[in-house]
Amino acid sequence: MLSSCRGLVVYNVEWAFSMKERFSIYMSLTKPRIGLMVLVTTSIGYYLASGSFYPADRFILTLTGTFLAVAGSAALNNYLERDSDGLMERTRNRPLPRGLVPPGEVLVVGVLLVMAGVHILLVSVNLLTAFLALLSSFLYVLVYTPLKKVHWLNTFIGAIPGALPPVGGWAAATGKIGFGAVILFLILFIWQHPHFYAIAWIYRDDYKKGGHKMLPVCDTTGIRTARQTIFYSLILIPVSLMPFIMGITGVFYCISVLILGLLMLYLGVLFAKNRKLQDARHLMLYSLVYLPALLVLIVTDLKL
Repeated sequence: MLSSCRGLVVYNVEWAFSMKERFSIYMSLTKPRIGLMVLVTTSIGYYLASGSFYPADRFILTLTGTFLAVAGSAALNNYLERDSDGLMERTRNRPLPRGLVPPGEVLVVGVLLVMAGVHILLVSVNLLTAFLALLSSFLYVLVYTPLKKVHWLNTFIGAIPGALPPVGGWAAATGKIGFGAVILFLILFIWQHPHFYAIAWIYRDDYKKGGHKMLPVCDTTGIRTARQTIFYSLILIPVSLMPFIMGITGVFYCISVLILGLLMLYLGVLFAKNRKLQDARHLMLYSLVYLPALLVLIVTDLKL
């Protein structure tokens, strides 16, 4: 009863927000930093498939539809996890736990954004790209999000929608999924594991408060987390070299990405060996450098 009364008070207050403030609140619900990364990887897939960003109207519509679908998925994720977010230090100040917007309103906006994004891709790009966007939203919202409460393999499942955007960009440019799109998918899919294991280790106590079954929460000794981190950091090296092996990129890419991969493996081994917060933080921060650097190397050393 107390929470209900509190909710009514908060929601009455929120109507006093200006349009600019409400826009800012909803932008935070759509996780724009994730959306920006999705746009970058989608653009890379489009460019690798066609060698350019033309036709310009199709490229812009691809990014628009993709961004709307991702934004809607993020809003729905916020809606589904609003109770858990309120229990965690790192998320308790998000709009829904604070009661800044009604949950039902966020649900409606999230669904409409996903539908709008998929519709744009279906009508203005092609069926395959629209299907991939819808599949990503489905896996992220209805599979990965609830699975976080059930099993630590949620990271494996969550890495699938995280790796699909460049495939969508490739499909938008060509209408099909080429081998290059598969390579990009594998690189992003594998990269996400050491990245998220490092994050989950840093915030494992917080995840436990929220009831999330992340691997570091279930693995109190850290042994399995260490093994998973080393395994994915190790296989990331040969997979990241596949563009060179297939003749897509040149020697500069090969040498540079090999160095990047060895550094990732080195930091992964340090984290696995010591399992300290500082080592996990170093791995997480480096992973945020690794992926953009790899994507830049692909584009700059591309053999068209």
